Amino acid sequence: MPNPKRRHSHARQGTRRAHDFLVPTQTVDCPKCHEKRLAHSACKSCGYYKGRPVIKVATAK
Repeated sequence: MPNPKRRHSHARQGTRRAHDFLVPTQTVDCPKCHEKRLAHSACKSCGYYKGRPVIKVATAK
């Protein structure tokens, strides 16, 4: 397997790593309870997705 003959400069190393960053997750408001939730997934606080209940959520009292 070939090995590099010279080390890469800091500029070249930074150019290679230009796309290695974290992207924040996309959140939207739940239309039923107005909590933040992940897009295209059921709400964790009320259990609704597309206007109908899909998961059972335990209510804390």
